[in-house]
Parts: sequence; structure tokens; C-alpha cells
Amino acid sequence: MMAMMEARSLPSRIVLLVLLPATLLLQFCRRSSHLFRHTSRLRTLKPEVPRDQPFPISIPYYASATELPAKLPTTRDIERARVVLSERLTAKVVTVGPHFVVKYGEGVDPEEGRMMLFVQQHAKVPVPRVYAIYHDCGKNFIVMERVDGQTLHASWPTLTPPEKKLVANHLKECLFRMRAIQSPNGYCSLDDRPLRDALFWSGHADEPLSRRGPFATESELNSAIVKKCRTMKAIEGKAGFYQDSLPLVFRDHPPTLTHGDLQPKNVMIKAKPKTGIEIVLLDWECAGWYPSYWEYAQAIMACGWFEDDWHHWVGKFLDPYPNEYAWLLMLENEIGW
Repeated sequence: MMAMMEARSLPSRIVLLVLLPATLLLQFCRRSSHLFRHTSRLRTLKPEVPRDQPFPISIPYYASATELPAKLPTTRDIERARVVLSERLTAKVVTVGPHFVVKYGEGVDPEEGRMMLFVQQHAKVPVPRVYAIYHDCGKNFIVMERVDGQTLHASWPTLTPPEKKLVANHLKECLFRMRAIQSPNGYCSLDDRPLRDALFWSGHADEPLSRRGPFATESELNSAIVKKCRTMKAIEGKAGFYQDSLPLVFRDHPPTLTHGDLQPKNVMIKAKPKTGIEIVLLDWECAGWYPSYWEYAQAIMACGWFEDDWHHWVGKFLDPYPNEYAWLLMLENEIGW
């Protein structure tokens, strides 16, 4: 097996994987169609999540010794790791031994690790196990399991229509579980924190956090987008147009727990000899409670040049919002990055 890294167009979107032979993956896919006969019952799933209490996982966080596959690597071990999966100015992803992958750096948000723990515990959504979240030497560290499997990006061209349907059903199951979890307070990140999508921040150190939320209403969220337009000289004249138009398009969308970057690169398929396959969702950097159209719009935007049929299947596991997608795409192109 060969460890490798795939990255989204943004350097901050990081995915780690270990490849499995595609033929083995397909064999398990064909054996697992029975796994999704119960999917319809998820429409009534209501996880018990106290809305008025913070998620009781604080930082630093360390998993218990019984949950660890081996002794946790030290900061020194991590910084001396030679297998670098991804590296940018303020963040790096490395493998440390056979069990661990670590994402660390000044630009790493520890809230990503907390969100992974949250969805794993409350939505039972499969994510890489998080073994530690801590701060040391001016950097944040998220220590995760090293996941065996193959990304959907790598395997999609070889899948048959029935196998693609199987994957779509599995994703639909995961998303039903997530979307059943109510927001703690409107449009926000975990524990009523600001949203982390790049659309809501300009990168300026003195930027008010209020521009990133939390937002009690969708109208407030729309206003934050307009305010960002007014801070950008290239399109500040268009801010009035957006102020008049966004309320006509972005309305009546309840806050919904959203991954925020659901594309084939961030979906890993783990082969299971007895039960078929397991899907693991990666890269929770932007996750939070966004308007209900957000997941679909972001997933379609990630289709790029629409070179395959992935876009056709997105509407199988997410409610389609084509109008909202078109408007969000325009906004992302003008002010998103």
C-alpha cells in the first residue's frame, strides 16, 4: 500500500488516504447492497443533543489509553516525521508510524477536531478517530487515525451504476443523521461559534468576528455577505445589487448541520470483508450549521468542469437547490477566496 495526499483547489483543504486495489473494493461493494434497506427510517431519526449545553469536549483533548492503537507521538516525533502528506505556510499533515496522521500548524483550527468528535458521537457519522487535540510550541495539533481505504475520487471512474447507487445511498444515510441534529442557535459552528467558511471572512486580523456569525436568521447571514462586498473595492458598487437580490433567493432555508466540502476527494471507502464497505468523511474544516442549500451548492461547485457524472448523483443523496447554487457560485467567484 502506498500513502498519498490529495488536496482541494484550496491548500487548506486536506485529505489523507491509503490506497486499496480497486478490484478488491468493487468486490466488497457488490456484497453490501443489503446495508441500505433500512435507509428510509433515518427520516425520523432524532438524536438527543442538548441545545442549551456546550459540547463537553474541551481543548486540550486526549483519548483514553484504551482507545489508542499505540502510544501517542510526542510533539518532537511529529515535527521530525519524514512522510509529509501536505504542507503549506501555516499547516502541515504528516504520518507518524503505522497508526497516526497529524495535522498541525499555526493555521490549523482545533475546532475541526472537536467537530469530528461531535458528529461521530451524536450523529454516528464515520470520521477518522481523533486521538488528541492540543496546542504546543505556538502550533495546534490534531492527532488522528491513519485510515485505510480509497478515496471516492480515485475509485469513481471504475464503479458501475449499481455501485455508484450504493455509495450514494451510504452518503444519504450519513447526511440524514447529520441533518437531524438541530442547531444550538441559528447559523453557527459548534458551541455557537462563528462560521468557518471563507465566504464570511476577509483574512484581515482586525476583522470583526460578527461578520462570521453566529447569525440568528438567514437575513442576518445574507447581510454579512453584503457587508463583505462593501469591503472589497473591486465589487463594492455591486453590494447594493446583492442587498436587494439575496433576500429573494436565500430565504426559508433552516440551519442544517453541514460538512461544507462534500466532494469525492473527501469521501473515503474502507473495504469490510464481512459487511461490505464503510464510508469515512474527511476534512471537517468548514463544518457547521449553514442554510439547508449550502451542502448541495458546495458539492456542485466542487464538480469543477463536470468531467464525469458525479454531479448527477449529488442530487440522489442531497435535495437539489440549483437556483441557490448558481447564486452562491457567483458570490464565491467574486468574494469567496
